[in-house]
Amino acid sequence: MTRFRHSENSIFLEGEILIDSVGPLFSAFEGFIGTYQGSELIVDLSDVSRIDSAGVAFLDEVLESAQAKNIALRCINAREAVSKTLVAFSSKGLARSAGPAPISFFERIGGATYRAALDLLDLLYLVADTMYFAALGLVRRSGIRKGEFVNQSILIGMNALPIVALIAFLIGFILALQSAAQLRQFGASIYVADLVAISMTREMGPIMTAIVFAGRSGSSIASEIATMVVTEETDALKSMALNPVRYIVVPKFYAITLTMPLLTILSMLIGIFGAMVIGYTYLDIGILPFYQQVVDALVFRDIITGLVKSIVFAWIIVVTGAYYGFRVRGGAEGVGKATTASVVASVFLVILADSILGLFFYFGRGIQL
Repeated sequence: MTRFRHSENSIFLEGEILIDSVGPLFSAFEGFIGTYQGSELIVDLSDVSRIDSAGVAFLDEVLESAQAKNIALRCINAREAVSKTLVAFSSKGLARSAGPAPISFFERIGGATYRAALDLLDLLYLVADTMYFAALGLVRRSGIRKGEFVNQSILIGMNALPIVALIAFLIGFILALQSAAQLRQFGASIYVADLVAISMTREMGPIMTAIVFAGRSGSSIASEIATMVVTEETDALKSMALNPVRYIVVPKFYAITLTMPLLTILSMLIGIFGAMVIGYTYLDIGILPFYQQVVDALVFRDIITGLVKSIVFAWIIVVTGAYYGFRVRGGAEGVGKATTASVVASVFLVILADSILGLFFYFGRGIQL
């Protein structure tokens, strides 16, 4: 039991200051300090026979309370054992650790550049592995699940057909409707067929199909791979001597490379059909004249341009989804972040690639047909 008594500017503690007695003792100290009017207070520990870490923490708290009231508090006459305990457990004698040094502007730039270089290196490794195993898989099927190519073609391509068809029809429909309002003022309504046919084959068909794929199939690829990484399924594949890129990514690479151009062709045709609906119902253009105008306006180079774009977009989507899936960190929250980042990056890269390819085909005449 601990006894507490005080005189004018001194407090005398007697007995043992242990964890079960510091609560009442602290209340007594707080009450005394709250009414104390002096500037100095002495705590005499000469009659304290034992103290533990809770008692030391109690004295530290008392010291802080006194300092808050501008009272200088000193502990005196502690026995040797008590002094050793105070030195061992008190935090008041410890130097405060300095906070982290502020990072300079150039250090932040250098760190960001270094991390970007590492990310780019990981991306290059993934692209190289995907291309190598995709080429190897054409002659040697080991390491790839049987029937997975057909399964992925259905999941990635065929299941996306309804939404791609709907968006392509609406795009062609709206393009024809908006352009018709201007062209009919000059008696050039028939050229709606030229405008929609060229825009759907060169630009709108490939890019709208790619954006649908990025949001639908790209996110699915990223979330599937990210979930496998979080649940350590990719580590299990490595322990069975199966390369995760070859086992997981390559079938998706094959599937999207095949289905993306096919859906792009369907997107072109359905978009032109949507424009034909406007031409027939709003511009009084017959189906046969509209068809003939489309055939006269298009050249084989326009279709090839759209197909080349669709293949490039397909590779961008599958590689981006796999990249963000493999680099996931954390649990379910990390999977969601990886999926979101994959979709955003895929859409951005698809638009960037479309701009570069558009300049190449327009100015460079990269394909002469």
